[in-house]
Amino acid sequence: MPPRRDNGKFIAVDSDSDISIDDDGDIPKNNKGKGKASGAARKRDAKGKGKAKDTQAYTWEASYTRSWETVQEDEAGSLQSSVDDWMARGRRRRLLAPATAIRRTIIRHLILLLDLSAAMMDRDMRPTRFDLMLQYTREFVAEWFDQNPLGQIGVVGMRAGIGERIGEMSGNPQEVLKHIADRHKLEPTGEPSLQNSIEMARSSMSHLPTHSSREIIILFGSLTTCDPGNIHDTLDACVKAKIRISVVALAAEMKICRSLCEKTGGQFGVALNEGHFHDLLFELVPPPAQQARGGNARGVNASADLMLMGFPTRLPDTAPPGLCVCHSEIKSEGFLCPRCLAKLAPSRAELPPFVPGSDTRRRPGGAGSAEDVPCVLEALPVAGAGAHE
Repeated sequence: MPPRRDNGKFIAVDSDSDISIDDDGDIPKNNKGKGKASGAARKRDAKGKGKAKDTQAYTWEASYTRSWETVQEDEAGSLQSSVDDWMARGRRRRLLAPATAIRRTIIRHLILLLDLSAAMMDRDMRPTRFDLMLQYTREFVAEWFDQNPLGQIGVVGMRAGIGERIGEMSGNPQEVLKHIADRHKLEPTGEPSLQNSIEMARSSMSHLPTHSSREIIILFGSLTTCDPGNIHDTLDACVKAKIRISVVALAAEMKICRSLCEKTGGQFGVALNEGHFHDLLFELVPPPAQQARGGNARGVNASADLMLMGFPTRLPDTAPPGLCVCHSEIKSEGFLCPRCLAKLAPSRAELPPFVPGSDTRRRPGGAGSAEDVPCVLEALPVAGAGAHE
């Protein structure tokens, strides 16, 4: 019996065979169908397992980060490669630091511009951009006052197209933290306005003396700004007033933000994740380097303005009674100014300024005694002195 052609293939069939050709054709088809069915079932099971791992059963799981996933093991299962990578990053950071001694500003005045627009409610940074910004801002304020005890910080918010003054400039860290402690009063809404907020910050620093630095740090999470006029005019005014502007962006880079930083000598960075946001913000804690007057391109250190510093003397209870200048009362204890010999009450939270337009004295502990409070008495210009920025 000649071979039969089945689907283009020759099949040899014996006449005495009891096997049916149709049955033989059905067997591989059935097996093939079963294989497809079993493979599809396995794929569905694997897909279902993958979805079960990715989905989160509870909302509180979103507040936890898998920090162990950032550590990579080598082929031998050791973590030494990750440790060496971190050490290499630290060495590169130290090598990038300036090797020569640079002059930094001692007395700093800083305005924090917080983005309180609706864009800060995005959850690309856990739990939200707004909550993370408030958390890092509180840590930044504490660290900033620890390294800059003579500085002052003010807080301005950007929401609903206007600049809102959240806290006046103060040298008491507890008072600054109190302004940003209530989350409900800082609820994000509307669109931000860079021009209005920068103008408000610039006007609050217009009376400051030349021996102190003027800085603005903007924490910006939006991709738009609602400005009433030309923001470049505001930028030129900041450059003329020697105000340094630094921006930490949470969404993406904007041309105007980079221009603000480049023309005023500040720093600009876009946060990639929570840890990078923390690093960019805390890079602004150390005092900035001063720039010489007249555009000294050679980097030669110019002479600095000299300032007379002093510390009040604490008077005991047995001291002769005298008139307190802050309360106009006769008291024995208090503090005596080393320059004008004015007597101050120990209950004062902050001593009154001696330099017009600048209160550069604060109490380290807030409420309580004003012991060891440095006071700036007088600024003595020296011939050929360099300018501060």
